[in-house]
Amino acid sequence: MSRNAKINGLLLLLVAALAVLPLALGLGDHKEEPFTGADGEAETAITEIEPDYEPWFSPLYEPPSGEIESALFSLQAALGAGFLAYYFGLRRGRRQGEERAAARAEAGAAAPDEDA
Repeated sequence: MSRNAKINGLLLLLVAALAVLPLALGLGDHKEEPFTGADGEAETAITEIEPDYEPWFSPLYEPPSGEIESALFSLQAALGAGFLAYYFGLRRGRRQGEERAAARAEAGAAAPDEDA
């Protein structure tokens, strides 16, 4: 097994552990909504500290339901992942193209000149 394969396997295991451990250990059982985002947690903490707090501004768009908000967040994540995959694929393709061109140039330079 190559070094890269070992590193990739270890990273996959780490990601799986990060996804499963909070559920297996029950880290959110004492909360009404155990896995809410940081915005909700911050709002709760602020209202506990200062009940009369007024926000400075309101959101530009407030989704009508939690499901739509979740769908928009998923769409944002999918677009970001697609952009990153395209970028890294393009970089890899360019690097492979440069390697092939360099190999052809070396093969052409190593071959004897047939015109002479």
